[in-house]
Amino acid sequence: MLKLLGSACILAGSVLAQAVRLSDRRRQWDTLSDMLSALRQMGEEIRLARTPMPLLLEYLAKDRRPDAAAFLNQTSEDLRRGEGLAAAWQRGISGLPLPPEDMRVLEPLGAALGGDEEQACKAISLAIYELAKHAEERTAVRKTEDRQAAALCFSAAALLVILLI
Repeated sequence: MLKLLGSACILAGSVLAQAVRLSDRRRQWDTLSDMLSALRQMGEEIRLARTPMPLLLEYLAKDRRPDAAAFLNQTSEDLRRGEGLAAAWQRGISGLPLPPEDMRVLEPLGAALGGDEEQACKAISLAIYELAKHAEERTAVRKTEDRQAAALCFSAAALLVILLI
């Protein structure tokens, strides 16, 4: 009976590990999607409305999920307190749940946004292009990775159950 309970716990742990992995991936995907949407909207606002950056960041945070909204709101608050855009952007980016290659794309954007309109729009367009390319590449391998990870989790759990019994 004890072996059966241990086996059930091992299998439940394997299912939980897979669920946590998928949840982390979903969180990354949602944050990336929100950042892409915010950057697109930011480019339009800079070009057309010339909204001041603290107000723009606050406006962009309204329709975003928690991670992107927290980043945009915090950066806006830092700007209102008189901190430089590059420093506030850099600190906020480090808190986003994104892969390192996406972080490298977003990091220099803070300094570029502090420049003139043309420079900011070019930097935003480049960041959007790079982030969209990364998202497309990840989507192409995502199903295969999910199947492999699920097989690995459940195979390891099955091996432990067999060894336990």
